[in-house]
Amino acid sequence: MKQKQLVVIGGGAAGFFAAVNAARMNPALKVTLLEKSHKLLSKVRISGGGRCNVTHHCFEINEMIKNYPRGAHFLKKAFHHFFTTDTIRWFEERGVALKTESDGRMFPVTNQSETIIECLLKEANRYEVDIRMNAEVKEIKMNDEQQLHGTGNKKFNICFSDSGFLDADFICMACGGYPKLSQYNWLQSTAHHIESPVPSLFTFNMPGNTITGLMGISVEKAVAKIAGMKLMAEGPLLITHWGMSGPCILRLSALGAKELAANQYHFTLLVNWVPEFSEQELRKSWPDWRQQYGANKIYLHHPFALPARLWHYLLQQSDIAETQRWSELLTRQQNTLIQLLTAAPFEVKGKTTFKEEFVTCGGIDVSEIDVNTMQSKKHPGLFFAGEILNVDGITGGFNFQHAWTSGWIAAKAVASMAASAA
Repeated sequence: MKQKQLVVIGGGAAGFFAAVNAARMNPALKVTLLEKSHKLLSKVRISGGGRCNVTHHCFEINEMIKNYPRGAHFLKKAFHHFFTTDTIRWFEERGVALKTESDGRMFPVTNQSETIIECLLKEANRYEVDIRMNAEVKEIKMNDEQQLHGTGNKKFNICFSDSGFLDADFICMACGGYPKLSQYNWLQSTAHHIESPVPSLFTFNMPGNTITGLMGISVEKAVAKIAGMKLMAEGPLLITHWGMSGPCILRLSALGAKELAANQYHFTLLVNWVPEFSEQELRKSWPDWRQQYGANKIYLHHPFALPARLWHYLLQQSDIAETQRWSELLTRQQNTLIQLLTAAPFEVKGKTTFKEEFVTCGGIDVSEIDVNTMQSKKHPGLFFAGEILNVDGITGGFNFQHAWTSGWIAAKAVASMAASAA
């Protein structure tokens, strides 16, 4: 019986995890990893400012899946096979301890992404994974069962850069997402439905808006909505020199990735700077504050936990003078201020990729994938892992957890199938 071969396409987190685990689980399996560029684990290297946000400190599956705008139902099942606890244990067993920060993000205690990379490379070397760089896949041919019967040929024929050829019994596609996904024309040969890829996790550009003069100011808790859509997110919000960012905005960008792309990233953002109040509740409380602070200058005394510069900006936008006291507020000034506090409108015209946290919304339709094996329901022996699937999470280690989970499930399934066929 000839040695079974797995070819993993893509040298990112999901691909590497699939390769090293399959090789470890079945030492008789020949594992080859193809990476189209000259860099391995590039997103791992730059993630988290060079520290690698490995996963998130969350141990309840129902809570974890709330952080995935797409693919949550799929991951709810997948996480029963390999979850955050398994990720932490996997790395710790290989000498890589993780630490948790106040926001739940988990990093190697070394604060160096190279620690994760070295661990994965060491595993690849230990289990003799054949890594080929600058190996861009050009074509994949799938031989049907009739052709294979009695011939001993492999199920897949892979053509890659510089006239390279490989035969494989199993393929795991882990070649990433947008914009890479659009480059893989050979994916069409699989007859899988591909959800059109668009960017997720991006900041909002507000060219010419005076709010950018407050760059660097952060509000601990804000609520942001998209006017005319049922899209809302809550969390810390950061004002930047180009517009707005921070967890609140990034979460909103992920939730609305498809809708915002359809609008060409031109829309109106509504921000509630005091989310403990609705407009109606604020109006109800206003007379009490007016009485309490009546003789005080409104610029210096107010009941809101807002940065002083932001408060002053909102007052200026409401045409309120620095010398005005609470008791001197005109009705129109008061109405404008209440509106700006609870639903300040900002015109968004464009987006900016959030640092290195570039994530794709779109990819292979997960309804066509067996969640228990990551195997295609259309083509036995063909597996998928990572961002190539139509699964994406917000920033905070969630996308890496999906990579580890899907890579591990695929690895286990391939190792088991190869052993059964031996």
